[in-house]
Amino acid sequence: MDLTGIAPVLLAFGGGVFTWGMTALGAATVLFARDVDRRVLDSTLGFAAGVMLAASCFSLLLPALALAEGGPLPHWVPATVGFLAGGAFLAVLDKLLPHLHLGRATRDAEGPRTRLRRATLLVLALTLHNLPEGIAVGVAFGGVDATAQGAPSVREALVLTLGIGVQDIPEGLALAFPLRRDGMSIGRAFFYGQLSGVVEPVGALLGAWAVGLSTALLPYALGFAAGAMVFVVIEELIPEAQSHEDTDLSTFGAMIGFAAMMVLDTALG
Repeated sequence: MDLTGIAPVLLAFGGGVFTWGMTALGAATVLFARDVDRRVLDSTLGFAAGVMLAASCFSLLLPALALAEGGPLPHWVPATVGFLAGGAFLAVLDKLLPHLHLGRATRDAEGPRTRLRRATLLVLALTLHNLPEGIAVGVAFGGVDATAQGAPSVREALVLTLGIGVQDIPEGLALAFPLRRDGMSIGRAFFYGQLSGVVEPVGALLGAWAVGLSTALLPYALGFAAGAMVFVVIEELIPEAQSHEDTDLSTFGAMIGFAAMMVLDTALG
């Protein structure tokens, strides 16, 4: 399928809708199963962490380094600046947005003090997590019109979107089942589970728009998306996946996820 004639912003929005749909697909598991084994949840969260780490490296940081070759600054500067800025951006949001990480008591909610319900706080935590994924998709598609050596191709952007979409499935699952265990109805657990992915099309549009301002921003934007995703992996996914006794499951899940995304990116991208 030839997608080169479609505007990057439309491709980015479509990619964001796809990843949102994959989150909804994971959440839909609650409609057919009573519960999910904790070991399955830990291994799938580890898998998601591995995919995000590999995507940050192979789909975002390496292209950012290649794009900056021959520029006015050392080639590592734009990627490094963008990477640290992405992490700082998520750290600020982490402080400004009230949210509750999976497996924590309501009293352990982070951010400003609030009277929001537990379900809302859990959704906000996953929304905070999904925003950088949407930005990464948008940045990748936003750069397809760039003529510089190392700019993402449509195929590479599609591979990144596919990888992020696959790891969104366990994220939807990881939110819907805890809500169900808290006594929420099946329908509402599904609704809130998929709701955390709504932000991904928005993030995709923001990423594509930012890159569209100037192709010179592309290596910074790629680094920014990578830094934001790595922050989420270290801040949320790995601690949650490793919070129970059998940590080997999530560790091997992360390794399999990393390897799968590496193969996707290098073989298909």
